[in-house]
Amino acid sequence: MLIPNAAITTTDRFDVRSIESIDRELDINLRSPLWLIRSAIDLLHKSNDPRIITTVSLGGIFPLGETPLYTISKFGLRGAMLSLSLDFAAKGITVGSVMPSATDTPMLQREAVEGGNSLQFMDPPQQTAAVVKAFVKMLDKPRFEIYPKPSESWLVRIAMLFPSALPKLMPLFVGKGNRGHQRYLKQLETRGIARVVNGQWELSD
Repeated sequence: MLIPNAAITTTDRFDVRSIESIDRELDINLRSPLWLIRSAIDLLHKSNDPRIITTVSLGGIFPLGETPLYTISKFGLRGAMLSLSLDFAAKGITVGSVMPSATDTPMLQREAVEGGNSLQFMDPPQQTAAVVKAFVKMLDKPRFEIYPKPSESWLVRIAMLFPSALPKLMPLFVGKGNRGHQRYLKQLETRGIARVVNGQWELSD
């Protein structure tokens, strides 16, 4: 079984980023899973039940305007995995993706203190155990995609049925996300993970 899981994100907006930083995020989030899959094909074919499970994101369905490179890479990875699921099915390799929303990890904690995407905080971030559970479900019952929090997946999929309505809907999402963001920061402060220094949030040492 192959699970390409590495990913990064940054709060830098697209119009101020360097070309090098764009390449780096695409390399880690999109290209490296494809490179790993291609490199592992011969090994996978030696297995009686070869599996590939990637970690995509709800950001691969719903556009996150504050972190566009993350969205770009996850949209691309989701499309790649759906295509490979169809291609590899006839070749005996089972392919699927786990689609988590915001998860309480060091990456999300850093993004929170740096003023990251507020849409991630519309609901409280889930624990990593919930995502691991989704991976186990994928092993027990293979499928193209699985969502650790199905209720969120329906919300974003319904919203994307009407993409032209996003400019009108976005203020509602952002308002809820901003409130959730502040609650999450306070939670991190209570846990000793973040603090306010000179009016700015930062991770604790």
